[in-house]
Amino acid sequence: MCGIWAIFGSNEDVHKYCESACKIAHRGPDAFCLENVNHLANCLFGFHRLAIVDDVFGMQPMRLKAYPHIWMMYNGEIYNFKKLREQYKFDFTSNCDGEVLIHLYAHGGIDFMAKMLDGVFAFCLLDTQTKKVFIGRDTIGIRPMFRLYLEDDGILAICSEAKGIVGLSNTHDCANIEPFPPAHYEEYDLLMNGKAMFVSRHKFHLYDETPKWALETQTPKPEVDEHLANIRLLLTEAVRKRFMANRRIGCFLSGGLDSSLVSALVAKLATEEGVSYPIQTFSIGMKGSPDVAAARKVAAHIGSEHHEIGFTPEEGIEAVEDVIYSLESYDITTIRASVGMYLVSKYVKKETDTVVVLSGEGADELCQGYIYFHMSPSAEDADKESRRLLDDLYLYDVLRGDRTTSAFGLEIRVPFLDHHFVSNFLSIPAKLRTPRHGVEKYILRKAFDGSGLLPEEILWRPKEAFSDGVSSTEKSWYQVLQEFIETKVTDGMFEDAPKMYPFNPPKSKEAYYYRQIFERFYPNRSSWIPYFWMPKWVNTDDPSARTLKHYKESDVESSSKINA
Repeated sequence: MCGIWAIFGSNEDVHKYCESACKIAHRGPDAFCLENVNHLANCLFGFHRLAIVDDVFGMQPMRLKAYPHIWMMYNGEIYNFKKLREQYKFDFTSNCDGEVLIHLYAHGGIDFMAKMLDGVFAFCLLDTQTKKVFIGRDTIGIRPMFRLYLEDDGILAICSEAKGIVGLSNTHDCANIEPFPPAHYEEYDLLMNGKAMFVSRHKFHLYDETPKWALETQTPKPEVDEHLANIRLLLTEAVRKRFMANRRIGCFLSGGLDSSLVSALVAKLATEEGVSYPIQTFSIGMKGSPDVAAARKVAAHIGSEHHEIGFTPEEGIEAVEDVIYSLESYDITTIRASVGMYLVSKYVKKETDTVVVLSGEGADELCQGYIYFHMSPSAEDADKESRRLLDDLYLYDVLRGDRTTSAFGLEIRVPFLDHHFVSNFLSIPAKLRTPRHGVEKYILRKAFDGSGLLPEEILWRPKEAFSDGVSSTEKSWYQVLQEFIETKVTDGMFEDAPKMYPFNPPKSKEAYYYRQIFERFYPNRSSWIPYFWMPKWVNTDDPSARTLKHYKESDVESSSKINA
């Protein structure tokens, strides 16, 4: 996890931008660089480094003696850089995974480069020979990037988080700052006067198609119609490749299916790979949390060095403002779920030397894990909804994972959103991916049934939303929040909400409370969130799974089996 910042076409003095670039310093606590470009005075790069791979030669913007005209800056991890180096006989000058971007671009151009990257990334590449700038983002949008483009002024700016370009000169038009779309790259020309001019935008990948790099490099090949075996093979490989690090690796472990599978695979592969330290796992919850009890059982089963972090309702409420500032979002369920993740990340940073954390994000969207999928009218409707969730994931759960960890200089890795795994899973017939026998993510559970990887009661444990699982079954975290907010937002204040906030008007006092805080930090930027995340096919005005009929009828409210 790093922080990237750049501006092109501005005539302002370099020093004026230092404060803006430093607003994302939390993303890269190990080193900082602010560098302008030789002979191009109105181009400026800012980089905050979190040193994960090659501590000595990984600083950016990166340049190579063989290609002095290429300036490259990126945030992410390229898992297949060694395979590409060997396949194309690239002459590397470092052990940094990002160096492969320069070699690929020099070898085959920007489209070839983007399609051959197995990893997660947001990049900015300047070619001073052709006077072109390219910016791009990975297929799912795991690594963030915001873009500001002022056509009339010829200014292009990018940043890992919007806070780094909010407030730049000439940014009065709030519509100009937007999240960069996943799976795309854009091309800009630098004109003779140094101004940036948009040329084109291209989509280089589809997440439901086998990626080009998987077809043209040595990767595990799934077998036709061997769905369960392919799930095991590709998820295991997705975890294995994410061991690429020179810093300590750990896992977020909620005790739910997704994080438990990832943690169990990490523990198993760590032994096989000869990792020299015990894998640390981290769970968080308030008193009576079913997640904490389940995570404890998983940790004992896989033999991890387990850390349990508790927090009180007061501590959670106190963190809300900082969470909203970090998230750059006012979405209700995103904020609820982020508080626990923010607090556990804070603990990991302060109390341990773990820097890279693997987590289970993305499985619910891909594998139809949300409770409301039980109410889907058909397998085709469920498939359509799953793809919609994946399309927008970078605005919700992926955003949550990135911002809550990067706030404390940690790097999150999410194996369930590995492109090869995602494309193969979506190739399974739709009817086999729906909930079956009253159990969501049935096919995923079945793939690991009998493997001994997890205790059976964890493998088949019903779904808990993270924002619910961290709290007691007697009083959910969302109820704690709503009771507090009731004392802060009057009926009169709430009645004026549609006038104050015509776009995505708050439908509850909780939504109003979050929106007030968001607008204080990021006034008139509500378009960053297109809608409030809500379950489909159900009659509810709250995103919590605990409000749904299926949840109340399931055995998830009884933790006796987990605590046994």
